[in-house]
Amino acid sequence: MMNQKKNKKQFGIWMDTQNATIIGFENADSETFAVIGHVHNEGPEPNSSEFAAHNEEKTLTQKYFKKIAALMPNIDDIHVTGSGQIQEQFIHYLAATPQYKNVVSTDSTSNKMSDENLIIFIGKHFG
Repeated sequence: MMNQKKNKKQFGIWMDTQNATIIGFENADSETFAVIGHVHNEGPEPNSSEFAAHNEEKTLTQKYFKKIAALMPNIDDIHVTGSGQIQEQFIHYLAATPQYKNVVSTDSTSNKMSDENLIIFIGKHFG
């Protein structure tokens, strides 16, 4: 039987509301996880209107999610971890996006870790 793991498009992300680190296979034939990108969310400009600030924050969050997803054009499995609830919002974003609606996603809570430790963490998750 063929190795099921091989050729699976598996990704891991550590994220909070400001930063995301995306882990994936180095290339299509690789079985080694590596950092494939970092994405930063600028955050809203100071605004006197709470409504305007909330709308801007929602728009920026959507842009943030799009930038992250753009680094992973095809996903079979994804594990999203982080220190808040943004990872759950990102999984909902993927589920609501036709291109990603069949993605198998899991999430967990973790503190910020070095890129090297994140690679190990994601490797163990999919191992």
